[in-house]
Amino acid sequence: MVPSPVPVPPRTNYADAFWCTYIVSVVAASIAEVVTYPLDLTKTRLQIQGEKAALNGLKNVPYRGMFQTALGIVREEGLLKLWQGVTPAIYRHVIYSGIRIVTYEKLRDRVFHKEPGGSFPVWKSALSGVTSGAIAQFFASPTDLVKVQIQMEGKRRLLGKAPRVHGTWHAFQKILAEGGIRGLWKGSIPNVQRAALVNLGDLTTYDSAKRFILSHTTLPDSHLTHIMASSCAGLVAATMGTPADVVKTRIMNQPTDTQGRGLLYKSSVDCLLKTVENEGIFALYKGFLPVWIRMAPWSLTFWLSFEQIRHTLGATGF
Repeated sequence: MVPSPVPVPPRTNYADAFWCTYIVSVVAASIAEVVTYPLDLTKTRLQIQGEKAALNGLKNVPYRGMFQTALGIVREEGLLKLWQGVTPAIYRHVIYSGIRIVTYEKLRDRVFHKEPGGSFPVWKSALSGVTSGAIAQFFASPTDLVKVQIQMEGKRRLLGKAPRVHGTWHAFQKILAEGGIRGLWKGSIPNVQRAALVNLGDLTTYDSAKRFILSHTTLPDSHLTHIMASSCAGLVAATMGTPADVVKTRIMNQPTDTQGRGLLYKSSVDCLLKTVENEGIFALYKGFLPVWIRMAPWSLTFWLSFEQIRHTLGATGF
């Protein structure tokens, strides 16, 4: 009797491996970050202006609106200041983007058991997106804190205030010295909340929109499909994430006492309530235009780079 052949497990491309997906995610995110970073800086400045408590009663703010803010930065601080803080931003994506993509894929494929080419319920995709975003942002929160403080240095000096930090590593050392390890996670709660919402908008929308396009149209898995899906993802992510982003930025930028406690807000809820009380509900959408204008090209650049690099390496589609 001829013995039955031993089943051979399907061969997997190295490009589908955990480490390769992580690296590709970081590279694609770094490309997108450098291209769109000036809009992130503009958004941060917009979210801080009008902060009555922080301005100590100062009624006039130096900038009004997105384009005036960007032009003001170039005119008063120099063109290269539009990329102030890009180094910790890239450091952030070394942690954040890699973790969020590989975690989403593992949750989607192994926990919720998405079948290749099959349908996948939106609620499962949403749970995967929220969870992966929250986990990734928790680990990356210290780099976000450093980025926000560096982004605000130019404005502080224009207002005649003493420099707070002089660079990425100095910012890390100063935060660590003043607040200890816990101080590195100042603002992490609204930061994690924002990341959960953004990834619910970005990862979930991109994945769902792409599958919808592929299953309901004759379009192949091509650049056009990626552009359409990423455009939807950028809009939804900006709409869901901006309020939490405003709260996160203000908490991270506020001064602290000797024990590392915020002097302006007790918590993210306190910041939310004070912002609405002092400036109105629409203050939670300060910076929405640059957030959206940034997220749209960021999402587009990221997903096109990510999909193209994976395709070149021979990996399966996202």
